[in-house]
Amino acid sequence: MLTLKIDSVQLAFDNREILQDVSLHCTQGEVIGLLGRNGSGKSSLLKIIFGTLKPSYKYVSINDEFIHKGYYKNRIAYLPQHNYLPRGIRINKLAPMLIDHQCFNEFSDLPIYKNHQHKKPEQLSGGELRQLEMLMILYSKADFILLDEPFTHVTPIQADYFKEIIKIVSKTKGIIVTDHQYYNVLDISDKIVLLNEGCTKHINHVDELVTYHYLSGIK
Repeated sequence: MLTLKIDSVQLAFDNREILQDVSLHCTQGEVIGLLGRNGSGKSSLLKIIFGTLKPSYKYVSINDEFIHKGYYKNRIAYLPQHNYLPRGIRINKLAPMLIDHQCFNEFSDLPIYKNHQHKKPEQLSGGELRQLEMLMILYSKADFILLDEPFTHVTPIQADYFKEIIKIVSKTKGIIVTDHQYYNVLDISDKIVLLNEGCTKHINHVDELVTYHYLSGIK
């Protein structure tokens, strides 16, 4: 059982502190929900963990082994808010490079793959591409998955489908998910962490989200 640990993360832009003393950990078999108001640094934190954003300081480890770049050796996979699949290459050529070979048969049976595997990413609609990219990340070789806004720009039916897949995949992987649709995050999370004023607050009860003025700010 592997544990991803993030500790003492500090990040500033133009002398403005974004993250001051951030710490959390995620073990394979659990989903961590990361919540926070706009501009609180949720996406920045995921990029720091993945290794594409350099902070002032960070400590990221897997089973106490320091991880400089999360994407190195496919230890950590990251679903960004923007599309990530390269254009011009058929999906059935891309999938084997990303998907864990142990679950490729399961992935290849998914309707979104069966129906579009011979297409290139630019030939899919925005919703189809988001769904495919989401599922390719979840079925990837990584031990830990970072999901940034997976429920945004998809239908409620697709969101429910994603939540079921996340629950299945999280039996063997650790997942950190953030989304403005907080109710979807709450539905699937084993633990909730709130980014508030640059620091992490580990939430034990949903009422604490009101105490920290997170829910009161959502309309």
